[in-house]
Amino acid sequence: MPSVAFHTLGCKVNHYETEAIWQLFKEAGYERKDFDQMADVYVINTCTVTNTGDKKSRQVIRRAIRKNPDGVICVTGCYAQTSPAEIMAIPGVDIVIGTQDRHKMLDYIEQYKQERQPINGVSNIMKARVFEELDVPTFTDRTRASLKIQEGCNNFCTFCIIPWARGLMRSRDPKEVIKQAQSLVDAGYKEIVLTGIHTGGYGEDMKDYNFAMLLSDLDEQVKGLKRIRISSIEASQITDEVIEVLNRSDKIVRHLHIPLQSGSNSVLKRMRRKYTMEFFAERLNRLREALPGLAITSDVIVGFPGETEEEFMETFNFVKEHRFSELHVFPYSKRTGTPAARMENQVDEDVKNERVHRLIALSDQLAKEYASQFEGEVLDVIPEERYKENPESGLYEGYSDNYLKVVFPATEEMVGKIVKVKITEAGYPYNEGEFVRVVEDEPFLSAI
Repeated sequence: MPSVAFHTLGCKVNHYETEAIWQLFKEAGYERKDFDQMADVYVINTCTVTNTGDKKSRQVIRRAIRKNPDGVICVTGCYAQTSPAEIMAIPGVDIVIGTQDRHKMLDYIEQYKQERQPINGVSNIMKARVFEELDVPTFTDRTRASLKIQEGCNNFCTFCIIPWARGLMRSRDPKEVIKQAQSLVDAGYKEIVLTGIHTGGYGEDMKDYNFAMLLSDLDEQVKGLKRIRISSIEASQITDEVIEVLNRSDKIVRHLHIPLQSGSNSVLKRMRRKYTMEFFAERLNRLREALPGLAITSDVIVGFPGETEEEFMETFNFVKEHRFSELHVFPYSKRTGTPAARMENQVDEDVKNERVHRLIALSDQLAKEYASQFEGEVLDVIPEERYKENPESGLYEGYSDNYLKVVFPATEEMVGKIVKVKITEAGYPYNEGEFVRVVEDEPFLSAI
C-alpha cells in the first residue's frame, strides 16, 4: 500500500485544502503517515504571506528530501504558485502545483514515476474564474468543520501578496456549499466555520446572490446544524442585510473577526484598504445594537511604512474605545513584490516591537474585560480536548459561542457535543467553568 505524508504551513484555508488533497490520496488507496516517518510521497502545502513563510516552506521541503531521498516530493500552495522556479531549483523537488488543479496531483505522481523528470504544473492563477471544488467529508479535528466558500481576493492591499497567490475572487456554487454543510452535520459536526481567502466577499462575483443570502440559506436549509461561525469578514462586507441575518439567526454565533489593520485613516490609505475609521466605527455600533454581547476580534499591523507615533496612537485609541475582545497583532514585515516593501520611511524594528507590546498589553486587558461580563452566566460550550496545561486533571477546554476559551470538568463522551457551562471565574486566555448539563440529550421541541 503506497503511503503519503503531509505538512501544512500557513492559514486555515491551507489546512482545509490539505484535508481535501488527503481525500484524493485516500480514494487512490494510500495510507497516511506522519511527516516525520518514511513515506512514498511527501506533500508540502506552502505559505507565502511573508518572506518568513517562504523560508519556512523551503526548510520543510528540504526536511522531506532528507527523510526519504527516493520519495516523491510534491510542493503545492501559495509559495508554489508565486515562485515555482525558486522551488523547482531545490534539488530533490519532483512536482510543483500551485493553488489550483490539485486534482491532477496523482496523475503527475504517476507521470513522474515513469519519466523521472521534474514537473511544473503551475498555471496562471489570474486567469482562473471558477471555484475549484475539493470535497472534504470529514476532518481530523472532531469538533468543528471548516467549509471553504470562496477563493481569491480583488483588493490588492499594498502589503499583501495573496491576490497573486490565489487569484481573483471566485465564489462557490451555493448548492455545493449547502450540500457539503449537510454532509458535515450528518458526519457529526455541530459547528461549521465558513472560510475562504476573503470569506465575506462571497457572492461579489455573482449576479443575484450574496453572502447574506448564503448565511440565511445555511441557517434554514441545513438540518441539525447548531452553530455557524464566520472565519473573517471585512467591515465593508457587513451590509445591513448581513446584520439583519445575524440578528435573526440563532445559529450564527456572537463572534465576528473583522480585520482592522490600522485605526488611522492616513495609514489605511497607504495600505489601500477600502474603508475609513468613521465607517468602521459605524458598522461596529450597528452590529452591537443588533447583537448585544458580541465578541469582535481583529488583526492589526503595527509599524506599517511611515507610521508615526500619532498614527499608532490613533489605532491604539480606536481599539480601546471600541472595546475589541481580542487582537492578533503583527509587526509589519516586508513582503518582496508588494508596493509597501518599496515604500520609503520603513519603521525601525525596535519601534515596531515596542508598539506591538503596547497593543498586546491593551488587547489582554480588553480580553479580560470582555470575559468578565460573562462571569456567573451559563454559556454553550463545545469541549474540544483535554486541558493542555494539565491533561490528567479531568478538565477539558473548548470554546463558547462568543469565542471564550473555557476550561471545565468534562468527560471524553462530551467532546464535540454542546454542553451548558457556568463561568465561575472569568480570565484570559482561559475562563474557568463548571459543567451544568449536556444540551444534546434534550428532546426536540417539535416532538412535543
